[in-house]
Amino acid sequence: MRSTFKVLFYLKKNNLKPDGKAPVMGRITVNGTIAQFSCKMDVKPSLWDTTANRAAGKSLEAQKINQKLDNIKTQIGKQYQNISNRDNFVSAEKVKNGYLGFGDEYRTFFSIADEFYESYRKRVGKDRTEGSYEQLLINRRRVEMFLKDRYGLSDIPIREIEPQFIEDYYTYLLEERKLAGSTLLTSITKLKQIMLIAQRKGYVQINPFAGFRFKAKTRDRGYLTEDELQRFMTVELRRYKQRQIRDIFVFQAFTGLAYADVKKLTFDDIQTSFDGELWLIAKRKKTGTTFYVKLLPVAKQLIEQYRLVAKNQFIFPVPSNAENMNRTLRRIGKQAGITKWISSHMARHTMATTVCLSQGVPIETVSQMLGHSNIHTTQIYAKITNEKISRDMAALTDRIGDKYQVETDRPKSDFRNIGKVGKRKQSML
Repeated sequence: MRSTFKVLFYLKKNNLKPDGKAPVMGRITVNGTIAQFSCKMDVKPSLWDTTANRAAGKSLEAQKINQKLDNIKTQIGKQYQNISNRDNFVSAEKVKNGYLGFGDEYRTFFSIADEFYESYRKRVGKDRTEGSYEQLLINRRRVEMFLKDRYGLSDIPIREIEPQFIEDYYTYLLEERKLAGSTLLTSITKLKQIMLIAQRKGYVQINPFAGFRFKAKTRDRGYLTEDELQRFMTVELRRYKQRQIRDIFVFQAFTGLAYADVKKLTFDDIQTSFDGELWLIAKRKKTGTTFYVKLLPVAKQLIEQYRLVAKNQFIFPVPSNAENMNRTLRRIGKQAGITKWISSHMARHTMATTVCLSQGVPIETVSQMLGHSNIHTTQIYAKITNEKISRDMAALTDRIGDKYQVETDRPKSDFRNIGKVGKRKQSML
């Protein structure tokens, strides 16, 4: 069935110029899809025929305007016909791009990506978060560095992104940028997201990701051991700001809150629950999932200390920039003799692994406290430490005792013949 195609013109009367004229806009409709564009001309509203969608009358000015509109319509019609003959499907966006002079082959990766990023930015605070927008920009910079380092380019035509480009980008992130796990997976996914947009808008016919398959290896989640956590909590700090940031990290390590969640935490989020104890009950900023954390004594102590000096409803004076906080945490770690690359998020890992799982807290309970929407996410943290294995096996030894015994009164020849029997079996194979 042949697609429907229509072009009409209208005035943008809500955007009058100082001379009283309004911009003339064009609208292309193809199979229900719509694309609008500026005709690069202005007309007085009194000269416009809203029924005919063109200039009214036979004045010289009206004739010039209508001649330009007819030329635009003819050019758009040619673009529509060319695309119809060439491609399996036609969209209004493809026709508009062809008319404006930057057809499919002229669209670049960043011209498409930046359009998406700008529309995403406008949704921050509504159904998107500032953190997720920042992640988009981080991944944009990764592509930018890849193009510069590998090809000496600042941008690339979207049609030149082929499967080999994807393979090269993956290798670059893995080997040169040292990414792994979810960070690597996210970077590849964000690139794929832009390519899907390009395909949906008709800038590419085949997505180069179609045959690309990979599984990111899970990277060990860093955490502080019991000894490291104790050293971190007790190291002497001279600066008040450092002591504040350490307090925030320690609170995270005993509640599992992420940076964004502890930053927005208020005294109203502390509630007395059914058991008469204090709990943190709030929603994770990242996922919107409600978390329930029964406060441990260390966390209670910190809350009461900061309640005395609080200037607003927020419990802690969390730095506005997470990286600034992380730099301070690494300095504190160095003073405590800890060589690990400490970050705010490591406190969350520490709570899951050292404070909870290593102490026998069931993974289902940890998942609920961390506010994970899927227990598979919690399983990433479920690394059993040597300390936990030692305690568990010691407890097992106490329970078993001398219950199981091997036979001791056996001739020594049984053991001398073991090696010979093994060799005899091998020679028979």
